[in-house]
Amino acid sequence: MKISKKGFFTLLFLLPMLLYGQNSELGGFYGLSYYLGDLNPSRQFAMSRFAFGGLYRYNIDDHKSLRFNGYYGSVEADDAVIGYNKDRNLHFRSSIAEISLQVEINFLPFNPEDLNSTHTPYVFGGIGGFMFNPQAKDENNKWHDLQPLGTEGQYSDNYPENNPYDLYAASFIFGVGYKFNITERFTGGLEWGMRRTTTDYLDDVSTIYPDPDDLSPLARELSDRSISDGKKTNMMRGNPNRKDWYSFAGFVLTFRFPKWWEDDCPFSPYN
Repeated sequence: MKISKKGFFTLLFLLPMLLYGQNSELGGFYGLSYYLGDLNPSRQFAMSRFAFGGLYRYNIDDHKSLRFNGYYGSVEADDAVIGYNKDRNLHFRSSIAEISLQVEINFLPFNPEDLNSTHTPYVFGGIGGFMFNPQAKDENNKWHDLQPLGTEGQYSDNYPENNPYDLYAASFIFGVGYKFNITERFTGGLEWGMRRTTTDYLDDVSTIYPDPDDLSPLARELSDRSISDGKKTNMMRGNPNRKDWYSFAGFVLTFRFPKWWEDDCPFSPYN
């Protein structure tokens, strides 16, 4: 059965309501987001930006939890700063709005209301969907959305293989964390999660330099900002064989619903 993108996002939003119960926790995330891709192939936490979000956790038992996240952050990179390809001289920034469904596996038995089970490392994995919008500055330091410009010839008849990319994609999530009980109601944690995406255009860079004659003046300026002279047409601008990544890392604080909430709340499925 095929599920539409709209149906996928709707299911993710409704899932916490379906799982509501006394094993539920609500909380927030506060930390950093950053990117790995054509402009930053390997430097972890380079040019990190502030990120935040909310989460719902359903504790299945002492070792397993199901989690729903809604996170927001931004990513950026600059060839002049990262230094991987300074001559290319490209840069970008993009917001990231993500929703995801994850499974947590605790290494030690952990109960968020039991102060005797004080802490545990854990791993997590799942799937998500996110929206993004790469931008770059022109020579007057004005920011422009890059996708409508077709900086790799996406809107030219001479490059039919380069279709315009979507501004939403899926992500495959995995990471590690460490959580600990603060009180019978509050649990804290530190975590670091990586996202492998299904797009290579988080940074607007993937394939080749198109013929500048096929681009608008603004697209031409933002497509090729090379320091060195010489025509770059059909030379590689990025690496189409590697998808982009992004990451969220930071602090999680959650609140566990007391039993009276489940008993008295009119929305509880147990009433």
